[in-house]
Amino acid sequence: TTLGGWLAATVPDPVTARYAGRLLAGGLLAASPDEVSLLQLLFYLRSGGGTRSLLGMAGGAQQDRIVGGPAALAERMAAALPPGTLRLAAPADAIIQDASGVRVRAGDEAHRADAAVVALAPALAGRIRYDPPLPALRDGLTQRMPMGSAFKVHALYPEPFWRADGRSGVATTDTGPLTETVDNSLPGLAGGVLTAFSYGAQARALRRLSVAQRRDALCDALAALFGPAAARPDDLVEYDWSADPWTRGCFCGILPPGSWCDYGPRLRPPVGRLHWAGTETATRWSGYLEGAVTAGERAAAEVLAAL
Repeated sequence: TTLGGWLAATVPDPVTARYAGRLLAGGLLAASPDEVSLLQLLFYLRSGGGTRSLLGMAGGAQQDRIVGGPAALAERMAAALPPGTLRLAAPADAIIQDASGVRVRAGDEAHRADAAVVALAPALAGRIRYDPPLPALRDGLTQRMPMGSAFKVHALYPEPFWRADGRSGVATTDTGPLTETVDNSLPGLAGGVLTAFSYGAQARALRRLSVAQRRDALCDALAALFGPAAARPDDLVEYDWSADPWTRGCFCGILPPGSWCDYGPRLRPPVGRLHWAGTETATRWSGYLEGAVTAGERAAAEVLAAL
């Protein structure tokens, strides 16, 4: 059952159903309601403590930002590693395992280890060649867990004009190409930034437009939410996760209808000396940075227990 089908059957008001579908499927899973398994959404809600927790600003998952951006986490972890152990610009393209260990190949390089942790979204993990091949159900999982589809735009203004009107900059809507916005202005710096998100079918429709057409559509959508001043940004900075070769979408991989029961149980169990991490494998805060961290800790514990 899809989220869209369930809403259509249980919510009598079609406007409410459309709004709930776009906010839940889009804001949480970067997809359209008819793409999302109801079971996937229920798992996600359970993992993150429900809609109040996941969608909430003050006291919720959207409350905080990281000074320096999320990359600061990776940089701090990298700085703690022994010198020479981190290899950048060397994407793994094959993992070969045997009774004595694993060999990870990255182009012309090869690295041996006792075990390997694959901390990629399943859709990306499926692009690695495995020898011996993955079991059929684990390989099938990588084919059936696509990334969500989201389009992000930063609208830059001389000042955060919406604050003068007593507005927060946070908006959600069930019409137009955008589903939600936030005030993303940087503390202590001049200028205002509205960051807006488009998901699922709406994001794909934006991609089909020319740059000029897309700018007009985005400015019109912002003006509909915040008034005429929003239609005249100094600049629009776009980011399309689906076009990034190292993500191919966001915010995480999602299992479509009919796949959770057959393929979901293969998310976490190791395959020989291969262990699986990444936020999709987390049971708490799946899809978030917190889930990625706890999944890494769980995979590390598995490796240590097996040595």
